[in-house]
Amino acid sequence: MYLGVDGGGTKTAFCLIDDDGAIVASARTASIYYLMSGIEIVEPLLAQGVADVCASAGIKPEDIAYAFFGIPCYGEVLPDVPKLDALPKTVLGTDRYRCGNDMICGWAGSLGAADGINVVAGTGSIAYGENGERKSRAGGWGEIFGDEGSAHWVAIRGLNAFSKMGDGRLPRGPLAGILRARLDLTDDLEIVDVVLNRWQGDRAKIAALSTAVSEAADAGDTASADILRDAGRELAEMVDAEARVLEFGTQQLIPVSYSGGMLTSPLLLDSFRRSLDGRYDLREPLFPPDHGAALYAARLSNGPRT
Repeated sequence: MYLGVDGGGTKTAFCLIDDDGAIVASARTASIYYLMSGIEIVEPLLAQGVADVCASAGIKPEDIAYAFFGIPCYGEVLPDVPKLDALPKTVLGTDRYRCGNDMICGWAGSLGAADGINVVAGTGSIAYGENGERKSRAGGWGEIFGDEGSAHWVAIRGLNAFSKMGDGRLPRGPLAGILRARLDLTDDLEIVDVVLNRWQGDRAKIAALSTAVSEAADAGDTASADILRDAGRELAEMVDAEARVLEFGTQQLIPVSYSGGMLTSPLLLDSFRRSLDGRYDLREPLFPPDHGAALYAARLSNGPRT
């Protein structure tokens, strides 16, 4: 069996597949996004998830033929890479695995581990693509000055629009009432206390407010609709950058797909689609990222490619 681990921004998903690529068992733990909480959170969460998925399948960790661990921020803090690479050996009891950035999980799932470009827009955002031996990423620079088009990026812009509605710089639209109700505010300024003081700028909690922006857009809030359209255009820019770096042929139709919760927004997805030109073949994702990670593990082991 082959194990795939997708360490997303809000959860970590574990997926076991058999030789035919069919899912045998799955499990979930908290996110292994460790930049805010410390690298020491990673091993216990991996151990918990591997134990749970193996128990569900009735196997031992050492029975896994090969595993791929997609870890958020992998490769972005260079001194951490050897530490992260060593952790699964303790968990699995074997060295039949590889670690990499979780962007690979989204690409492998959406396109079946075939050449093309995938955009991830979840808590954060990033694009990853392969073309033969060429591999490249775009975006994924973090929530402070990057992650365009992600849930965190959308939420921050939603909070900015709320502040402008609160002091009269923007007309007061549905977003104002939706956020007041969501956060149980008695005064607009109380949002400063909630986000900065009580939440301490927590990445996941802020990103969850992206659903309020989507709800407001559906209710006719023009500022929120503009935010989602801008998000789609930002994600399309990542695809264009990848296409240049990966050097797809000028006459070649480039496969493109997507993963992550933000692209479940019809308005955002439509903006993304409209921002891609005729070079691209936009496809619905084949599999979720954790299933993709397991397929990638099979590919790395030279096992079956379904």
